[in-house]
Amino acid sequence: MKILFVADNFPPEVNAPASRIFAHCKRWAEVGHEVTVITTAPNFPAGRLFEGYRNRFYQRTEVEGINLIRVWSYIAPNEGFFARTLDFLSFALSSFLAGLFQRTDIILTSSPQFFVALSANSLAFVKRKPWVFEVRDLWPESIVAVGMLQKGWLYTLLEALELHFYRSAAAIIIVSEGFRKSLVDRGISGRKIFTIPNGAELGDFAPTPRDKLLAAKLGMEGRFVVGYLGTHGLAHGLDLFLDCAPILASEGIHILLVGDGARKDDLVARARAENIQNITFMNAVPRERVPSLLALCDAALVNLIASRTFQAVIPSKIFEAAALGCPILIGVDGVARELVEKYHAGLFYEPENRDAFVAAALRLKADPVLHAELQAGCQVLAKAYDRTLLADHALAIVSSCARSAPSTNS
Repeated sequence: MKILFVADNFPPEVNAPASRIFAHCKRWAEVGHEVTVITTAPNFPAGRLFEGYRNRFYQRTEVEGINLIRVWSYIAPNEGFFARTLDFLSFALSSFLAGLFQRTDIILTSSPQFFVALSANSLAFVKRKPWVFEVRDLWPESIVAVGMLQKGWLYTLLEALELHFYRSAAAIIIVSEGFRKSLVDRGISGRKIFTIPNGAELGDFAPTPRDKLLAAKLGMEGRFVVGYLGTHGLAHGLDLFLDCAPILASEGIHILLVGDGARKDDLVARARAENIQNITFMNAVPRERVPSLLALCDAALVNLIASRTFQAVIPSKIFEAAALGCPILIGVDGVARELVEKYHAGLFYEPENRDAFVAAALRLKADPVLHAELQAGCQVLAKAYDRTLLADHALAIVSSCARSAPSTNS
């Protein structure tokens, strides 16, 4: 089977969509399918080209058995609604043009980069092939939740386009069961909605000894470290940790924040202005360095702002931490909280609640028995969400859609 995946993010970018798409496509190529990915030059989330890459109209290479095509796009930082929309639209056009010349049996794409679905949907129409829409976020609802868009005529237009995508897709893959009700309530048939959550890459992520030299270099030796590795964006509410840092400092708790994003510069500036000593900032790192940094942490932070929209979300950070046996402090209510508590893999604190976060961190630090129990729970969670098995499940859905489509030669 020939599979064409249109993806705005792909390694060496390290966000959740990039990691998931790469893992799934690599697995599909391993079992004998011809997989082509059309993506951009890597630049997320800072909106700057990664070293060694150029933003050319068309570049083709092969990565782990995947035919990889990088196309030109207007590059903008992950901030500002209109600049990011122009970024997405430019990639939609470039990927559509490149996709016209690719032979395929089925086309896939993944949100939350919303307009990438426009490219996949248009390619499916022109080529008379089925397409599968992987929904990672309910866009445009999620950008309203972070205050980047107000409900009005533009929201109504984008929502109409969103519903068109759902209706025209042969199948919809959601990463959280919490999305299903929203889609069904808006008239989308539940029979074509399939849940495949994010998962743990057990081969690449495994319990790792703490690097004492690195801990000393970063000023964390002898500290209880809580760490956040990921995008520093509008939705992530990382100011909470700066609010709580002075209280935690007196208890020997150090906070590690690794990544880039729209809020990074403001967070760093605030920490300097307030002379917060027990926070270490690091820039985003390649995916292969994530295990060694998480190994420095006694707890992994998973945090989003308080919004009903995010109660349907399961951040991929949960699975990375679980695979490494790192107990989770989770400030996301809804299905993510339910998952972590089901496997006894972490402690929940109410989103944006300083007292609740401090209490959870202090409780975990004070109770080594609880810490060990949560480590064990993480391992059980990770095995239950092995990404290889989830990729095979996704492939079965994709294959079914391709088989049921009329045969054409494009």
